[in-house]
Amino acid sequence: MSDRVVPSPIEVVSSIGSTNTELLARCARGETVREGSWLVADRQTAGRGRLGREWHDGAGNFMGSTVIALNDGSPAAHTLALVAALAVYETIAAALADTRRLTLKWPNDVLWEGAKIAGILLERQGDAVVAGIGVNIARAPQIDGAATAALADLGVHVGRDALAHELGHQFAVFLALWRGAGLVEIVSRWMARGPARGALLSATTPGEGTVTGHYAGLGPDGSLRLGLADGRERAIYAGEVAMIAGKGDE
Repeated sequence: MSDRVVPSPIEVVSSIGSTNTELLARCARGETVREGSWLVADRQTAGRGRLGREWHDGAGNFMGSTVIALNDGSPAAHTLALVAALAVYETIAAALADTRRLTLKWPNDVLWEGAKIAGILLERQGDAVVAGIGVNIARAPQIDGAATAALADLGVHVGRDALAHELGHQFAVFLALWRGAGLVEIVSRWMARGPARGALLSATTPGEGTVTGHYAGLGPDGSLRLGLADGRERAIYAGEVAMIAGKGDE
């Protein structure tokens, strides 16, 4: 994708409650947390996922967080979800011989044959965003109501530290693209790795219930677009999205 960059500095701790919580606390205390550095844990005892879910500890998996500074002129902070998704996708793709079954689910889930193989949580602290990332390397955690997968299940064996350095590189590449080329290029690249147009999705939005429609791409602002049965198109800006297997347009 680009020339290699200097490997990201990685701080590894044997055990921590949550790498996200720790970096948020450092930012709140006014400590300097250099962008491009990562905090990686061998184990997490209080990891968190999106929508307040517990992120189960998985020894041998990647669990880490990084900080992104928010600068004037950059796209909206929430669109960093797309940046993080692309970075994680490309990191996993680099370990695979065939990426045709690897896809993105809006806004930032990475799936293998519909099973979650990685997760991302973004949290803001002042003028910074902390991105927490988990990649199932050695084992897939049990998540109620969701299928999960791990790289080891696919016969892929990659070291946690090697994956951490590749992720640091990919994150830096897409962050530079987000700041330099703007959101249009990020949206375009996300859609190239997302579901097929016409795939049937359901989106449960805060306070509005569930909306079902056919995937119509992303809007220029990074929102999810769903084609409804009455011909209208609905923009989704927040919520939980599920892919409904076997129900797409030809």
